[in-house]
Amino acid sequence: MFDIHPISAFDDNYIWAVKPENSDAVAVVDPGDAQPVLQYLQSRQLNLAAIFITHHHWDHTGGIDALLSYYPVPVYGPNNPKISQVSQPLTSGDQVNFGSGSFQVIEVPGHTLDHIAYFLDDSRPLLFCGDTLFAAGCGRLFEGSPQQMYSSLQKLLALPEQTQVYCTHEYTLANLAFALAAEPENSQLHKRLKDCQQLRQQGRPTLPTTIGLEKLTNPFLRCNVNALQQRVREHSNTEIRGEVETFALLRKWKDGFVT
Repeated sequence: MFDIHPISAFDDNYIWAVKPENSDAVAVVDPGDAQPVLQYLQSRQLNLAAIFITHHHWDHTGGIDALLSYYPVPVYGPNNPKISQVSQPLTSGDQVNFGSGSFQVIEVPGHTLDHIAYFLDDSRPLLFCGDTLFAAGCGRLFEGSPQQMYSSLQKLLALPEQTQVYCTHEYTLANLAFALAAEPENSQLHKRLKDCQQLRQQGRPTLPTTIGLEKLTNPFLRCNVNALQQRVREHSNTEIRGEVETFALLRKWKDGFVT
């Protein structure tokens, strides 16, 4: 079992601190900024034991060098020369052992071509998915194609419904506003919006989410739903042939959506 703590960075990033129970060793996921990580470790008298990276964007990697200057630890991440600090390059099907857990590496290209996720198949399944799957949303397509991103999301959709999903941005309220535009009749979305508004008013994260909740409320995982396809068809004024085309038009709609 792990204790997982969000370390806030920048405007809306979360650097996840992953600590095995009864241990002072911590792994951090996507440390874009070293300073809040160092403050977290020092204030709790913890030691950094590993760094997990999901993709090469600066807000996920910018703190690596400074952390390594204090803690010479292994850096796990995609095999991409843009992340020169990675000492343990990973590909699909690899395993990362940390604490008593073994994290499975899943390749999820779309947001970037090098993007990977870390999945722990346990009694309490965990997923660290970077910028691929968000609460009620998904990442922008900076490098990959709609087909790649849709296929990557389908891999995550197939994980157990109780899987706790830790993404790296607090985008939930904005994502829910768009989701309601895409599925205004979805009662689960209205309930989730109220719940998340209350969490944010209390200064609390809206994360983690779960795969089960995303199935009910994330439009990018619901491209097979007839009512959603109809909304996308009406908005784009385009005939739709299949789920991938629905996803592509939905992502394009979201890119220009103003809350």
